[in-house]
Amino acid sequence: MKTVIMAGGKGTRISSVASDIPKPMIKVCGIPVLEREIECLRSQGFDDIIITVSHLGHIIMDYFGDGSNISPVTGKPFGVNIQYYNEETPLGNAGALYELKDQLTEDFLLLNADAMFDIDFNRFVDAHRKSGALVTLFTHPNSHPYDSGLVISDENGAVLKWLAKEDDRPVNYKNRVNAGLHVISPKVLEERPDTEKVDLDRQVLKPLAGTGKMFVYDSPEYVKDMGTPDRYEAVCRDCENGIIKAKNLSHKQKAVFLDRDGTINKYVGFLRNIDDFELIPGTAEAIKKINESGYLAIVVTNQPVIARGEVTVEELNEIHNKMERLLGEQGAYIDAIYYCPHHPDKGFEGEIPELKFDCDCRKPKPGMLFKAAEDFNIDLSQSYMVGDSENDIKAGEAAGCKTVLVKSGLKDLRAQTINAG
Repeated sequence: MKTVIMAGGKGTRISSVASDIPKPMIKVCGIPVLEREIECLRSQGFDDIIITVSHLGHIIMDYFGDGSNISPVTGKPFGVNIQYYNEETPLGNAGALYELKDQLTEDFLLLNADAMFDIDFNRFVDAHRKSGALVTLFTHPNSHPYDSGLVISDENGAVLKWLAKEDDRPVNYKNRVNAGLHVISPKVLEERPDTEKVDLDRQVLKPLAGTGKMFVYDSPEYVKDMGTPDRYEAVCRDCENGIIKAKNLSHKQKAVFLDRDGTINKYVGFLRNIDDFELIPGTAEAIKKINESGYLAIVVTNQPVIARGEVTVEELNEIHNKMERLLGEQGAYIDAIYYCPHHPDKGFEGEIPELKFDCDCRKPKPGMLFKAAEDFNIDLSQSYMVGDSENDIKAGEAAGCKTVLVKSGLKDLRAQTINAG
């Protein structure tokens, strides 16, 4: 599979870090970001690469050559085959793809050159092939969804809406952001937009929303934009701490599993009304510490109100969107949410009969933790279950996790997340 890396941007927001080299050549822990991207690809068998360049592109071409050069940093061959497309006239961040389409005869990877990442590309490509999509977007939560474009999908992962930063957005929304990594079918390039410059997001991808031809691939793996000096410094810290490589899903992950009611939000009994959802003071701060520690932050919550017919799945999703929005406003995020909709007892007016049974996922049973472990390659013995009830603790113990019981706000949780980091 070919990989196209877009490396033509000027990086004006990060010019204070380095203004005399292309943004992809800025070093993180002594190695250019683009070299780190290429090594991540090469190590997984993706060695056929096209790099689009423009601003100061000769620096990139001189450094990597055709891919057989020796790295000036590591002293080892890059070990890939590289071709270049030099945009003498700026074509936008997607215009070059139409100039290259004769070479892109099969599905290909399309990556931004100015993001720091370490992901399992084979897992990503497999998901694309299984969906049958024309485009699969690598999506994830981030610490600033309020100023990021958002992707909204259905329960099967098909993209319903693409909300650019300038678009109106709903009051509450899922923290799901396009990370700038894509698998794309050449069919997408059959008709070129009638403009000199082509914007990838707004003119190529966004029009596919709602067609059933574009899907999301949600992953907690490490992908970070280095667009500002602050974000660049954060990436450098994560690299020094080994977090970037560790979050590749080919490696065992560690997680902090969080109960919802009474742990994240104030306990009000069975929460049925979205207006009753309110974060416990300190929650966002504690979850942000989990995010920074390299642990996954995963919510596991019993929601018998679904089986009882008191809350619909759509209403529950909206409550969770509010949770994600409130956390995101304070720089924190949840990597995944699992909920049990079942309830073993019958006799409630409006109940959903098919959900009234003794399941394996309702805490104190550990089914939700086992499912998360399967989805994200989690080492449960190195993970924590945090909750405010005996059932939370029993579920964590049954899954083989360490456990933390919180009784009054987030005091104990905050201390534990600091220790976990």
